[in-house]
Order: sequence, then structure tokens, then C-alpha cells
Amino acid sequence: MSKVAIVTGASRGIGASIAKRLAADGISVVVNYTARPADAERVVRDIIDAGGQAYAVLADISDSVAVEALFDQAEVKFGGIDILINNAGVIQPGMVNLADSDDALYQKIFAINTKGTFNTLRLAARHLRDGGRIVNFSTSVVGLALPGYSVYAASKAAVESFTAIFAKELRGRNICVNAIAPGPTATELFLGGKTSEQVERLARQPPLERLGTPEDIANVVAFLVSEQGGWVNGQTLRVNGGIV
Repeated sequence: MSKVAIVTGASRGIGASIAKRLAADGISVVVNYTARPADAERVVRDIIDAGGQAYAVLADISDSVAVEALFDQAEVKFGGIDILINNAGVIQPGMVNLADSDDALYQKIFAINTKGTFNTLRLAARHLRDGGRIVNFSTSVVGLALPGYSVYAASKAAVESFTAIFAKELRGRNICVNAIAPGPTATELFLGGKTSEQVERLARQPPLERLGTPEDIANVVAFLVSEQGGWVNGQTLRVNGGIV
């Protein structure tokens, strides 16, 4: 029987690459999206055309009721859930010092990055089959402690705490819970609004002297959800080319 994964924010970028990679490994994928339905359906078509199984589900992960519907639809469509990939998230619109951050910025970032992960983890405790896998998403900005990104980094630092503690709370069920903390990655979301000079400067920062790719991140996710990743639990992996 094929394993089943929910990938949040999977209509483009890193999420789309993860969905396609997991499907290539024989996993049935629920492609979650909040906007851009055409992009989500394109990811589904690409997976099906390659011989995999996928299904798109609209759900705003900051809405607990919508997340319940997401899990219910996954179970109806594929018969169960084994894997949760908490990829959906937002970044700050440029550098904003803490003193200049308003309520709207704080609430938007924490609603999706932190509350969204909280919403899915609560349900995963009830819905994931024993032996399952959970991969949350943090950011290497937590380790870099970059001025101007305090709200964003704080929202993801909470995710790292969720990860370490939730792994222990699921004792006895053989479910591994880990987080990935990417560095600068060449996605539309990351590159938007940056000049070519800014992008070049960021690309030079890691010792490997390039930006990450969505495929770099998807490869690590694929390892963590595989049998080979079964002894990694409660960890945050910085997947960033050595930038921190």
C-alpha cells in the first residue's frame, strides 16, 4: 500500500518540488494550496503524467477548521495519512527592525508560520498512522540572527521548539518529527523584490558559493521520510550550504 503525504504550500517553489519528489518515490501526495489553484493543478498533472498519484486541496493552514477539512479529504481520497510536510510559510517583505514592526506584520507571519504549523501538528497526532513522518520548516535566519528579521525568525524558532517537544510527545508510535531550516533558496518567493546585486551577494555567502535550489531541499525531505531516515528524530537540520 502506498504511503500518503500532505504537503502544505505545494503549488510552487520548494513545496512543489517536495510533492514531485515524494511522488517519484511512490508516495501518494495531497497538494495543499491557499492561492494559485492553476499552479496546484499543474503540480498534480505533472505527478500523474509521471505515473504518480496526487490530489489538490484548498486550505488556509492558519484556519483550524480548514486544516481539519484538509486532513479529512486526504483520508477520504487515499485512505489514511503517513507523512506531513509543513512547508507553507511567509517571509517578511524585506528587513523590518523589531521597533518598526506593526501588529499586522506580526499577526500575518505568526498566523501562518507558527499557528499554521500548530494547527497541523495537533491533527497529525490523531490522524497519522504509526510509523509516520513529520517534517516542519524553520529557517537558517534563526541561526544567522539577522537584524531586520526578528519577527520572521521568532515565528520559525517556535517551530523548532514544536519539533523537539512533539517528537517526545509521540513516544511509542514510531513517528519521527524533524525540521528543516533552509538558507537562501532560489524560489520565486525568495527572489521577488531583490536586485541582481542582492541575489549575487546572497549567493556568495555560503562556502559552496551558490543559492540553494528547491530540489536541494526536496532531497533532504525525501531522506527524512524514508526508511533510511528513521533514526533522525527531534532534530532541526540546517540545509544551507554551510552559511551558518
